[in-house]
Formats: sequence, structure tokens, C-alpha cells
Amino acid sequence: MASSATAAKPNTEASSGRSFRFLKSEEWTAWWFVLPSLALLLIFVFYPMLQAFFISFQNYNLVGSTKTFVGLDNYKSLMTDMDFLNSLKHSFYFAIIVIPIQTCISLGMAILIQKKVIMTGLFRTLYFIPVVISTAVAATVFKLIYNKEYGLLNNFLELVHLPTTNFLSNPDTAMNGVIMLGMWKAVGFFMIIFLAGLNNIPQDLYEASRVDGATKIQQFFRITLPLLKRTTAFVVIITTIDAIKMSGLVFVLTAGGPNGSTETAVYYIYKMAFQQMQMGYGTAAAFVLFAIVLAISLVQMRLFRNED
Repeated sequence: MASSATAAKPNTEASSGRSFRFLKSEEWTAWWFVLPSLALLLIFVFYPMLQAFFISFQNYNLVGSTKTFVGLDNYKSLMTDMDFLNSLKHSFYFAIIVIPIQTCISLGMAILIQKKVIMTGLFRTLYFIPVVISTAVAATVFKLIYNKEYGLLNNFLELVHLPTTNFLSNPDTAMNGVIMLGMWKAVGFFMIIFLAGLNNIPQDLYEASRVDGATKIQQFFRITLPLLKRTTAFVVIITTIDAIKMSGLVFVLTAGGPNGSTETAVYYIYKMAFQQMQMGYGTAAAFVLFAIVLAISLVQMRLFRNED
């Protein structure tokens, strides 16, 4: 008995040694797969961010390539810069309007196309087409739709005997025109996200609730919404980030006008850095915006945290 126990012990140690070597080899293999992506992130993301952070403390003019260390002066100036503060206000206005409306529309569309009936595939494709359309193309088309003389929107207003207006030339309506285009472009993408979340909900829950006499509305508020909490959190956080850093639509559609009424924070950063060549000041504005977006995202993640 003793001899058999003694013989078994070396076998166990040898087996554990082989397992350890196997795990180490797998770990090294995994690192070799990760290394190229990590190198790309370090070279093209983190290193430029670090360089930009240093530039934000400098008076850096792109024209003469002059650099002068100014400490926190750029950040202090931003706190009293009304153009920058107004651009933040426009970005937050865009986000506050877009987040609830776009999220509700995306969820509603996902529920409508969830069931596999005739033409469902066609409608899924039609709803998703705006996502893959180029921003420049979409903005150009909407610029024609908003035109006062021959735009489709004003033709409709004339048809129902309502006053016409040039949406993009009126400071009171220009941002709303950008908002409609932004939601039209993005709603299909988040519809797909919600559709994936809906498909992950077990159908047994709905069948059991029907047996208990639950209505469709009760099923939606007692089953669908609670089990979509993580999906909704993802959609809201991504929508918030996209809305606050929105600039492409503004660049093509209004160029920040009229009278700066659609100038968002990212467009302001672009204008300062690449039009007025104040790279240090524009970079400081970018890091202020980064801090704001990070803080909002952390708060949202805390609010949507699911303990289940």
C-alpha cells in the first residue's frame, strides 16, 4: 500500500507540472495574439493622447510652430470663453433631446420587427440603410429637403397651409434640423442592439405571464424593460457619447451657423485647432470635453448598474 501511494505521488506531481507548462504556453500564445493590437493602441492612441495632453499646457501655434509653456492658462481661459461655453450648451441640448427620443424610437422599431412575419427582413434592411449612408451624402440630401424654395419639407408645409421657413438659416430651428438628421442616421443601429437584447429574453417568461393573465402592456413593463436594462444602459451611454461629440453633421450641414447656433463642442475644437491654428487651446478644450464625457458615462454606468 505504501509503495503504491509513493508511486502515485510522483505521477500527480508530473501531471500538475505538465498542466502548469500547458497553461503557461497558452498564456504566452494569447499574449502573442494580443501584442499587435496592443502595439497599435500604444502607437496610434495612447502616445498621441499623451502628446496632446502636454500640448494642452502650451501656447502652440501651428503657423509658426512656436511652443510656449503656459501652464493652466488655456484651461482658465476656457472657463470664461463664452464661445466654448455656448458650444457645450449646444452639445448638451443635442444630447438631451436625442437620448430619450432616439432610444424610445429604436426600442419601438426593434419590437415591431422582432417577430418573423412576411416582409420583416425587408423592413430591417430599410431601417438600417441610413446607418451605412455616408454622413456627407445624408447631410447634403437633408440640406435639399430643408431648402425653403424647393425643399420637400416646405412643400409639405405648404400643402397643409402652414408657414414655410428655411430651417438651416433660422437660429431657432437650425439645431432641430441637425437633431432630426442625427436621429435618422443613428436610430437603425440602436434598433439592431435592442433587437439582439429582445432575442435574448426567454420566451418561457412571456408564456408563463400569459397563463397568469398578463396583458401586453404588463409584459412590456414587468418583463421586457427589466430584462433590457443592460442593453438600455449600453444604448444610452453610447448615444450620450456620440451626441456630445457630434460634429460631422454640423460640419457638412451648417458649418456651425447661423450665428453659431449649431456650433457644438467638437466643432469648436476643430475650429480653434485647425482654422485659427491655436492647437494648444483647442487641445485643452478637447480634454475638458473628454473629462465631461467620462464623468457623465461613469454616472450613467452607476445608475444603470444591475445587481441581478
